[in-house]
Amino acid sequence: MDPQLVVDKWPGTIFTVAIGAKSNEGGSRNEEIKIGGQNCLPLMFKEGVIAHPPQIAFEILDIPGVDLSEELVKVYGAALKDPLSWAQKCVQEFGAKLISVKMQGSHPDFGNRSPLESAKFIELLLKKVNAPLIITGSGDDANDSLVIPACSEAAKGERCLIGSAVQDSYKTLVASVLADGHSLIAESPIDINIAKQLNILISDMGLGLERIVINPTIGALGYGLEYAYSIMERARIAALAGDKTLACPFICFVGQEAWKTKEAKVNPEQGIIWETITATSLIQAGADLLVMQHPRAVSKVSQFMEQLFKK
Repeated sequence: MDPQLVVDKWPGTIFTVAIGAKSNEGGSRNEEIKIGGQNCLPLMFKEGVIAHPPQIAFEILDIPGVDLSEELVKVYGAALKDPLSWAQKCVQEFGAKLISVKMQGSHPDFGNRSPLESAKFIELLLKKVNAPLIITGSGDDANDSLVIPACSEAAKGERCLIGSAVQDSYKTLVASVLADGHSLIAESPIDINIAKQLNILISDMGLGLERIVINPTIGALGYGLEYAYSIMERARIAALAGDKTLACPFICFVGQEAWKTKEAKVNPEQGIIWETITATSLIQAGADLLVMQHPRAVSKVSQFMEQLFKK
């Protein structure tokens, strides 16, 4: 006789966050992508409902590809010279459902683009591709506080996912997201307490928790992945136990972490494996949205999820 598994039931549910607005909602995207909505731990199908499987976004830059591995340059080819063509290739050739654009051109080391120039790029990108957008800053806090609000306004009504709000400078982004109808990425440095506090601060400004996605700041396989995994696991358990301030989906920027490791740089095939295993590991930690770079890694992770969710 087979032993009976103990089935856990949780009182909490992860908020569902929608990305992309279709024409009947005032936007122009081809579809709306939803993440979150589960009331059980990752992949525990018998214990609850997993409303939406994890989603994958292809990452591009707003300038011709810089600091990319030789393998990524090889796979995207001439399209890297024009970010709009790069985005189109992701959608048309590789089937991207989501595009994540990093506004690298606004960084002082990569052109120092003005908010106006950055906003015009977002307007062009919205016309070139009809997939929902994730828009993130260059990492330069001073410029991002000016550029990202301009990009948010340029995409008003499209229900993008905008990032990243951090504990020291979140108010400007929250105000922009509220005004323009987007959702927000809240970034915390692998710290469950900071993640919770930041969500409280953001919600106190009037942005509902159902419009927040947590970036827990992950590492790649072998580079602190197990620490990020445990933080995500603890946050998800707390959320399902009833802590609504942590009941937000997770976004993980897998590609940029995996492809900067020395293992990925040494061997292209190893790089694809590194990105794939990092992504599949984080799915089991609770990742709801994966931002990836290599099409073959995306394909492998998609096949993995298809097998998991086929029933």
